[in-house]
Amino acid sequence: MLWQLSMLWLANSSYQSETKPLAIMIRDGCPRCGSTHTQRNGHIRRGKQSYRCKDCGRQLVSEFEQRRVSDEEKALIERLRRERLSLPGICRVVGVTMRWLMGFAVECYDGAPEDLNVQRPQCPDNVIIRRLEAEADELCSFVGKKSNKHWLWLAMAAHTRQVIAFHGGDRRKRRARKLWKKIR
Repeated sequence: MLWQLSMLWLANSSYQSETKPLAIMIRDGCPRCGSTHTQRNGHIRRGKQSYRCKDCGRQLVSEFEQRRVSDEEKALIERLRRERLSLPGICRVVGVTMRWLMGFAVECYDGAPEDLNVQRPQCPDNVIIRRLEAEADELCSFVGKKSNKHWLWLAMAAHTRQVIAFHGGDRRKRRARKLWKKIR
């Protein structure tokens, strides 16, 4: 590539007690086109100088901080999600942003199989037929701003508390129908 990316490892003052390193990234050019022709373009929310590439028009910051999330922290986040801790609570405990956590949750849900590896229990020959009692639940979360709502729909067996189906999206009838089709 035409541009170089330098990394400096520093310990941020707020993370010094926990020794969580930050990577300070220094860009020598535009990440999209590699051009070094940039001009100043105001400041970002945190007060850093923002630049705009003269060739492709992309906005960029020359120096930005990026905290690495270790595999141990990802495993901790998985355990906290299974315990149904709130997403803002997980962000406070682990020290990650809500935006990163939502992206991580989407990766986890995309990696889950459609049937959730549900296997029917082995039944004896004389079977008593019962109807399936299921509970449906929904969870709403804001991503970035209040106008960007994301809903997670869950269907669980009432007796075993096993997840039968899930679906993510908005709160429209057609999303509920998609969850209903997965349950059938």
